Amino acid sequence: MARLSILVSLVVLGIKYAAWAVSGSGALLSDAIETILNVLASVGTLWAVAFAARPADDNHPYGHGKAEYVWAVIEGVLVVLTALVILSIAGHDALHIQAPEAPLPGALLNASAGVINLIWALILRRMGKKHHSQALSSAGDHVLSDVWASLALLIGVCLIPILHWLWLDPLLSALVALNVLWTGFGMMRHSMTGLLDEAPPPELVHEVGQTITQAGQGALEAHDLRMRRVGALYFVEFHLIVPDEMRITDAHDICDRIENAIRAVLGRSSIHIHVEPEDLAKRHKPGASGVLVM
Repeated sequence: MARLSILVSLVVLGIKYAAWAVSGSGALLSDAIETILNVLASVGTLWAVAFAARPADDNHPYGHGKAEYVWAVIEGVLVVLTALVILSIAGHDALHIQAPEAPLPGALLNASAGVINLIWALILRRMGKKHHSQALSSAGDHVLSDVWASLALLIGVCLIPILHWLWLDPLLSALVALNVLWTGFGMMRHSMTGLLDEAPPPELVHEVGQTITQAGQGALEAHDLRMRRVGALYFVEFHLIVPDEMRITDAHDICDRIENAIRAVLGRSSIHIHVEPEDLAKRHKPGASGVLVM
């Protein structure tokens, strides 16, 4: 998927470069520059997906899944820098306004590249959601933002020869830059939630809590449930209260049953259960939080 993304980006870049070469439009040049970033992003996504797929080792006992979040942040920074470059081009063109040579053929070429990007963005977003891949999801969002920019450019560049508004070309460049800037900040914000181990949605945490309650027959209580997700892997930990007279083997069987039930809900999961005696139960303690009574 990531390798195919590189190929698609190169094809789209070639089409957009041709659109600028035919038209001489600064706005279409800005769009082509933004697509250069798509090529670099595709290469980075290939690295991130491959690195994140590596199994856990002695130096990375929790796996390498956060590589995707790291790359998504780096990609966001590159997007912001690209936006600043495009803004500088828009500023230059605003001070040296000239009419595009052939805006309509250039706009049509750019529109064909936009169609390719739209199809590819939807594929990337679907695959990212399916495989819980932050790198693929970010790449899809990035490409989709390029589609909306191409649509705006198509309309704007076609209006230039009709309305004779020459200032519309640098204005479109500036709008492309602002769209890219907004996308970059959004990518960084979304990726930071994974790097900072933000908790999953409350409804999912509640579902896991209910699963623990249903599968934990024989135990007295579970509390201090904590969850986080790295890529497609969930990390779950909580304390399990068992009767003092319960044998270790029986407590172990309960833990196995709970783990199997959680994995049926979440899929790939690393689960840590801390078994505790009755006197550490929280259900009779006022103000206790995160308590799941069996």
